[in-house]
Amino acid sequence: MGRYDFDTVPPRRGTDSTKWNILDTELPMWVADMDFVTAPEINEVLSERAARGAFGYGEVTDDWYDAYISWWRDRHGFTMDRNGLIFTTGVIPAISSTVRKLTSPNENVVIQTPVYNIFFNCILNNGARVSESHLTYKGGRYTMDLKDLEKKFADPQTTLMLLCNPHNPTGNIWDEETLGRIGEMADEYGVTVLSDEIHCDITTPGYSYVPFASVSETNAKVSVTAISPTKVFNLAGLQTAAVYVPDKALRHKIWRALNTDEVAEPNSFAVPAAVAAFNLGGAWCDELREKIEENRQRVAEFIKTEMPRLRLIDGYATYLLWIDVSGAGLSGADFAHRLRRRTGLFVSRGSIYGERAGRSFIRLNVACPTEILEDGLNRLKSFYDCL
Repeated sequence: MGRYDFDTVPPRRGTDSTKWNILDTELPMWVADMDFVTAPEINEVLSERAARGAFGYGEVTDDWYDAYISWWRDRHGFTMDRNGLIFTTGVIPAISSTVRKLTSPNENVVIQTPVYNIFFNCILNNGARVSESHLTYKGGRYTMDLKDLEKKFADPQTTLMLLCNPHNPTGNIWDEETLGRIGEMADEYGVTVLSDEIHCDITTPGYSYVPFASVSETNAKVSVTAISPTKVFNLAGLQTAAVYVPDKALRHKIWRALNTDEVAEPNSFAVPAAVAAFNLGGAWCDELREKIEENRQRVAEFIKTEMPRLRLIDGYATYLLWIDVSGAGLSGADFAHRLRRRTGLFVSRGSIYGERAGRSFIRLNVACPTEILEDGLNRLKSFYDCL
């Protein structure tokens, strides 16, 4: 029995929740938003802050820098230089600002599909072109096609790569050798790598991720790393994140980009939430990882025994499960649409993560209490049985 409660279902309907703004008969297991109340230590700090009743302009404090540095040092074995950290309101604002700053219209931004769908928006909405390097899918696992990636980097029109580390939606944790090779190629061809590491703390117990910038001096030199407590502590609505840019010249460009776009100033809760999360949330994070792994194993066994025509992709990070539904004779889009229409279970269709790479998949969010998970599995099974 753990110290924290991960099985009480919080009341989220009627709370202006994006995830839960659905019909009463529907069950949302799509967007990357957990159905767990965050760590009580964080709630206590935020309650105390709210009790002051005055919400004027705030500043990024020394405690904020120290909290990020100590968490990455102690959890991930990587010591960041304080000078390289910049506050930002979110990972996506940081990515969009970086695309605007580091690319000219119609230049290429490389992504590895299937990948987080908002990457496409960040690129296209800012006048750049999407350059897809498809991950290799074989035997139920994904690997990078480094030869194809080098071809994309070698194109003179390519100036930026958006790396998802760990990877959403496949759950892959990229190894040090692979990340090192990306850094070498980026340096050779003059490409900057923006590594989105927002899921880095949600790994299977016993597994850890490798920060891109930690691999080598070369990786550090070519990198912008986006990090945040929002995914692991369910704080996305508080708009609190950071970028880490070791190289001084590149850092100045990113600092200018974030400030020009006015996404570099904290609201009243952004800084204390991050400090509380990293300083006080370690034990809660550990139990969360155990709960998510328990849920993952439950889904894996359920699919194996009850829905053998589906295939759960092996992954050791995120709380998002990537499921191959091609064995059921439907595309991911058809599967997701019909599943929601018939049972009310709302999952993500794989095609939004890349039309070619994701067309046979759905994505399922399992960061939820047991009650919700079992409801979702039962709905999934009732639909599967009708196929």
